[in-house]
Amino acid sequence: MIKLNERLFSIGYLPRWIIFCIDIIILSFANLLTHLIVISLTLGFYKTITLVEQYLLILLVNILFFRVFKTFSGIIRHSTFIDAVKIFFASFCSFLVLSIINYGCYFIAHKKIFLFPALIISFVLSFTFLFFFRIIVKFVFEITTTDSKTLIRTVVYGSDANAIAIANAVKSEIPARFKIVAFLDKSRHNKSKSILGLPILYKNKKASVLLRSIGAKTLILAEKSLTKEQKIQIVDDCLENNIKVYVVPIITDWENEREISKKIKNFEIQDLLERKPIILDNKLISKQISNKVVLITGAAGSIGSEIVWQVLEFNPQKIIIFDQAESPLHKLAIEISKFEKDTKIVPIIGDIRNKEVLKRVFEKYKPTMVYHAAAYKHVPLMEENPCEAVFTNILGTKNLADLSLENGVKKFVMVSTDKAVNPSNVMGASKRIAEKYVQSLYFKYKNDEHKITKFITTRFGNVLGSNGSVVPLFSEQIRKGGPITITHPKIIRYFMTIPEACQLVLEAGSMGKGGEIFIFDMGKPVKIIDLAKKMIQLAGYEPYKDIDIQIVGLRPGEKLYEELLNDTSKTLPTHHDKIMISQEMDENYNDNILKISQLIDKTHKATDMEIVCEMKKIIPEFKSMNSIYEQLDN
Repeated sequence: MIKLNERLFSIGYLPRWIIFCIDIIILSFANLLTHLIVISLTLGFYKTITLVEQYLLILLVNILFFRVFKTFSGIIRHSTFIDAVKIFFASFCSFLVLSIINYGCYFIAHKKIFLFPALIISFVLSFTFLFFFRIIVKFVFEITTTDSKTLIRTVVYGSDANAIAIANAVKSEIPARFKIVAFLDKSRHNKSKSILGLPILYKNKKASVLLRSIGAKTLILAEKSLTKEQKIQIVDDCLENNIKVYVVPIITDWENEREISKKIKNFEIQDLLERKPIILDNKLISKQISNKVVLITGAAGSIGSEIVWQVLEFNPQKIIIFDQAESPLHKLAIEISKFEKDTKIVPIIGDIRNKEVLKRVFEKYKPTMVYHAAAYKHVPLMEENPCEAVFTNILGTKNLADLSLENGVKKFVMVSTDKAVNPSNVMGASKRIAEKYVQSLYFKYKNDEHKITKFITTRFGNVLGSNGSVVPLFSEQIRKGGPITITHPKIIRYFMTIPEACQLVLEAGSMGKGGEIFIFDMGKPVKIIDLAKKMIQLAGYEPYKDIDIQIVGLRPGEKLYEELLNDTSKTLPTHHDKIMISQEMDENYNDNILKISQLIDKTHKATDMEIVCEMKKIIPEFKSMNSIYEQLDN
């Protein structure tokens, strides 16, 4: 059966002229049958022209309309309602023209060419045979290329046009994966109805119960009106009962069903965390970016590259993509070059710790907007290498901020992290010190009309799918068969998607007046062990049975939970409901700048313990956790 299927899949589509010839043969057969039927009715044919000439004329007129309506251009095995309509119109127009010719001869010469009943019979038989030929070929092809035993019995959740389009796409998919057995709908009004010959199940019970009752193993979510909470309930219910869940985007392209079927994908953890679409003030963002020169540091990273793509939509004059990672930067530049944009992309390899390199960039390209996303972000690594955290996260930020001020950059937007709040590790502390520096720099020169740069900080939590985040790590561990490793069973984190985080960075950057620390609405915190269990279930496995979960202990500097605000901080609302302003600024601007400069100078020759000790002096709330630096807190 498998070899037969492979042979049938490898068969190319027949040329149009062969289909055209087959249609003519079918038409000739229909006319022959018409002749036999007319004879059996003991009707006499008109002698105006011979019988051969009569049926030849019928053939010629039908062939003419075959060409007009291109009835032979469709792929037989993928015939649709449109093909049936074309055949009908071709046959009907032929019948109409032949009738006109027939009665035209009668009015002119008082003689008819055709028996009118014969024309009607010929029209009916021709359309019927041509239509059923296509239906039979399609049916036979589907039967012979589909092994129903291997198809997964599937239910489509939804009964609207979107759900029907998805069901049709699934049915026409080659090779087939699913066998649609029913639709599921939350409206009781549809429970006695059917779609595509399949029943509509009324969701008066849990989805898993209804699916089990008809032996279905898979659910495709196609209902547009489901809320996030409803989706989570359905997915949780299905996963607990070993039912796989698939999701598909809302259908906008109604023409290519095979393309639709390719978009059906496993329900992913990102789908459970999706929020309402973010509404951006595009006019304000465009005013900041359009036709300007924009510098983006860390442009090859997961956050930086997304900022690049989003900034590109606002048509800046030039984007300078700056990063020390050569291959990822080169790849990003190639991907951008595939899109026809007037914006010039300038890739620059460099390290933000090297002020001379940055100085040449500012002098040559004169950026008016800087998005600073370059940073070391891995907590355990920075615990081992505090000097690198100081040089990149603090010195690198200082270099960029100083040069932005010197070169008249309008806005400097720094991407920070929730780990900077009441930091428990070197990485978080280094980001908090960088925050203090750019804030202090703004307030120090706030009233200097020659120093126009507005320094803005954006702070958010973990980003789904970013380099080094738990989701790609868990996915890789599941792919290898486990185990999934978790540091602590009670650990929780806030999560955001990469596009969502970067959209809010652009929005905050456009609304910032200078000196603010913007914090984002991260939604509800997620328990990491629950995240791991759900990812295992979404992959089709059972936690602890198929894929084990192991607790390995907290890493150096790691907290059980992250915060978005310091203990003494307050927030102010903004016009955007997902963005707030944290009030954390102290008045010691000059003192902050001096201490940070001294820390950088000492780092060149100090030990790790001495470096961290100096960091704690600048950030009194920095209390190390599960780290060798805890002794400094005593």
